[in-house]
Amino acid sequence: MHHLEGHLYSGWIDDSANGGEPKPEPTFPLIALLVSGGHTELVLIKDHLTYERLGGTLDDAAGEAFDKVARMLGLGYPGGPKIQQAAVGGNPAAFKFPRAWLEDTWNFSFSGLKTSVLHQIRKLREELGEGPEDETVTLPVADLSASFQMAVVDVLVTKARYAAQEFKAKELLIAGGVSANKLLREMISKDTNGVVHIPPIHYCTDNAAMIAAAGYYRFVHGHKTELDIDALPTWPLDELPASP
Repeated sequence: MHHLEGHLYSGWIDDSANGGEPKPEPTFPLIALLVSGGHTELVLIKDHLTYERLGGTLDDAAGEAFDKVARMLGLGYPGGPKIQQAAVGGNPAAFKFPRAWLEDTWNFSFSGLKTSVLHQIRKLREELGEGPEDETVTLPVADLSASFQMAVVDVLVTKARYAAQEFKAKELLIAGGVSANKLLREMISKDTNGVVHIPPIHYCTDNAAMIAAAGYYRFVHGHKTELDIDALPTWPLDELPASP
């Protein structure tokens, strides 16, 4: 089983037995936005088990950026939920943090955004007459968190929508730990043409159900593996076999 394929198939899980609303299965082709602590990728899913990786992060993944900025702000770990909580009541336009659009590619970059937040924190501390690392200074954490969160989500949503238009995909799927982010879920669902598939919160982070779902679709498409299969920690998603 491939970990990222498991995240993709979290979008196929029927959660109605747990009180969730029955939803139609995703249809092909669709664009998947995979966002987690270790991955930020755009994937074109042409059919079951058939993937084309369009682009990914060139440096920090979105979840990694959340973790690092949360640490800068003294919010703790994991960064995604901490930033989301701290951003409540904050002004997402308070700080003009950069967006790395990386024109003419489907890649992402969040390292520059993370550095910009660090420089802003140091500037604020210095303006308050304290040292750049003095943690006794009261920073505008809500505004910093909201502005940072908006910068990340803006890029994720915009590039996913453009990819759907470019590849004529009528449906979008977001998956991975960062797909639990409330702002991301709201923004990608709002004003997006076509259907948006978002797993329930409890299927966003790593879980057994998503691996079982991916295993099911592998099995029904004729894939069987001997027990002596070796582990491949860097196996690209689009190199997985589509046919047995």
